[in-house]
Amino acid sequence: MFLAWKEIRYAKLRYGLIVGIMVLVAYVVFMLSGLANGLADGNRTAIDDWQASAIILSEDSNKIANASQLHKSDMDRVTAKEKAGVGIYSTAVEKKNGGEKTNVSIFGTVNDSFVVPKVIKGRLYKTNGEAIVSENLLSEGYKLNQSIKVNDLKLKIVGVTKETTYTLAPVIYLNPSIFKTLKYGSQPTESDPINLIATKGKTSISNQKDQSKLEKMTPETFIENIPGYTPEKLTLNTMIYFLFVVVAAIIGIFMYVITLQKTSIFGVMKAQGVSTGYLARSILAQTFLVGIIGVAVAIVLSVLTSLALPSAMPFAVHRSDWGVYSVILVLVAMIGGLFSMRTVTKVDPVTAIGGE
Repeated sequence: MFLAWKEIRYAKLRYGLIVGIMVLVAYVVFMLSGLANGLADGNRTAIDDWQASAIILSEDSNKIANASQLHKSDMDRVTAKEKAGVGIYSTAVEKKNGGEKTNVSIFGTVNDSFVVPKVIKGRLYKTNGEAIVSENLLSEGYKLNQSIKVNDLKLKIVGVTKETTYTLAPVIYLNPSIFKTLKYGSQPTESDPINLIATKGKTSISNQKDQSKLEKMTPETFIENIPGYTPEKLTLNTMIYFLFVVVAAIIGIFMYVITLQKTSIFGVMKAQGVSTGYLARSILAQTFLVGIIGVAVAIVLSVLTSLALPSAMPFAVHRSDWGVYSVILVLVAMIGGLFSMRTVTKVDPVTAIGGE
């Protein structure tokens, strides 16, 4: 480590360029990770907030909530410690006096069900003309006790919950009857339509021949089947994995070139009794230092960038993910340094110092 650090300090420009490349690649990794996590959280946060044990949809829905057509009476076929029927509707709201519309996800359920989040301002909804909204909707210019328009209906914001999203949109909770009107209009429909049943505790289902079959799944399975969730996450994560390969290749090429330039120096050191193992460990130590410095700088830059990003851009810092990626980046940098090991082991002291 001593020799590695001394050489880095002596050739600041040379190793500074390698560190700079490491910073740029690591910076892209952390930014892509933040965007991937931001998109994932934007799709799933509201469901995670429920802390449900299981989600139940109609079997023919292909695990997609909007395609699941259930009725409140289907809850009688489900046995669980707690259960809640939820209707889901994606639409847009606007202020009573007009203005730009804001996309929202509406959850229709009774106000005493376990899926309804705790109100941090105001109170729970009671009548059909009332609703509670997630705090992130307020950043769009809405406020407590304000009247809003959803389709052609007027609602009053009577409560605010903590910030949450579903399918990248702020969430509104309201009564099932007003949900029915919003989604199906005033046309006659079967009573109390819902899209899913969320449960807590051990859950069992009674499927009968004369009724539509119900399908139980974990919340994670339900989330993974949200349209766009898995493809978005897989695409961005694949880009991150390719960047790991890029790091190994770039660091390997740079260290190999530098090692070739130092062949004569290694020959002299071997002639003086310095072991090949010591020289090899020195090269690995250099790549380790390059990786550590590059990753540390990239993390600082990524955090500062996240503070400057607009609120409309989904970005989330997951420390555990960044910790794993930091370790991987340092490891692949060291793997890149291994490309130079053969050059070091093959150095002949006599040949390297110009002998015959």
